[in-house]
Amino acid sequence: MLSGRHILLIIGGGIAAYKALDLIRRLRERGAEVTPVLTRAASQFVTPLSVSALAGREVYSELFDLTKEAEMGHIELSRAADLLVVAPATADLMAKMATGQADDLASTLLLATDKRVLIAPSMNVRMWEHPATQRNIRTLAADGVLSVGPNEGDMACGEYGPGRMAEPLEIVDAIGKALASGPLAGRRIVVTSGPTHEPIDPVRYIANRSSGAQGAALGDALAGLGAEVIFVTGPAEVPPPKGVKVVKVDTAAEMRAAVMDALPADAAVFAAAVADWRVEQPATGKIKKTPDSLPTLQFAENPDILADVSALREGRPGLVVGFAAETDDVLANATAKRARKGCDWIVANDVSPATGIMGGQENMVTLISDDGADAWPRMGKDQVARKLAAKIAEALGPVSR
Repeated sequence: MLSGRHILLIIGGGIAAYKALDLIRRLRERGAEVTPVLTRAASQFVTPLSVSALAGREVYSELFDLTKEAEMGHIELSRAADLLVVAPATADLMAKMATGQADDLASTLLLATDKRVLIAPSMNVRMWEHPATQRNIRTLAADGVLSVGPNEGDMACGEYGPGRMAEPLEIVDAIGKALASGPLAGRRIVVTSGPTHEPIDPVRYIANRSSGAQGAALGDALAGLGAEVIFVTGPAEVPPPKGVKVVKVDTAAEMRAAVMDALPADAAVFAAAVADWRVEQPATGKIKKTPDSLPTLQFAENPDILADVSALREGRPGLVVGFAAETDDVLANATAKRARKGCDWIVANDVSPATGIMGGQENMVTLISDDGADAWPRMGKDQVARKLAAKIAEALGPVSR
């Protein structure tokens, strides 16, 4: 997929710039051509010589190069590539991109390009969580900028949390999916997955048996067809797919907020097993076991994410797909759910204990739409995902150019 593809790699000024050296090596191993651009700050972390040696070509850093500007070098650089990759994408670079600044070579290239852009954010956890950065990442996503990471872990500054740049092989995988010339290329799809955890007290919660396997397989299948996937996941047992934008949440309220932030989108697929209820007032301290009385929990209804998105007047995805996990009267209950929620399709499956589907590796579903009920044979969840992704691609059709 990468053989002969031309990547313009912009290296931002952060400690994670050292990973860009391995990224260049990994890309060239796969046959890609890499043209590197160093910001002034990046040259404080990696040298132009080391970058040039690995890339096998000249490193660009200055906007006003008199030997090249007669040919409008910055325009040519920005448009000769198949994909622009920013790794690491610092808070400063992301802010420039979000506001359309162009005061150096890197930001000018990003503003002048007519190609897709993939960023790998990297920064201190407080910088990542700052409202300005979160506002910028939402703006970039709405502009069609793809992203991979950041990951959670130890920081060079000694703190822990989200902000670590994705590993080189994760970025390579995201690049491959961004360049995929599949039927969903240019489409943006939101996928929810996994369970939600609704707190009872600081150490207990209400959950369900969802492993997140079907949602993860679906996210991977959609990305494999070229879609930009925003993957909103609860605390699942299986890892999220690579090459997608992962948003981790715990509760139903957090999942709803993340989904709304991810819109607009061409399609939204709600594979998550969202808890219907939550404890209205979770205890602030651990509820103690006493011999004299049992605790009484007052429940409240959780937001109905599927119904809320289906009912949107502005920004509603062109295709809204829900899942119905039922234990009895599967078709009748799922058909009624589709009508009640107002979604376009419902994927119904029988999760009664005898099936072994909840938490297992296989699934047996029926796709319910205006065309009726289409029952699929029992198969692996990855096979279900690929078949459903193909159906979604067929329904959406190619992007109008």
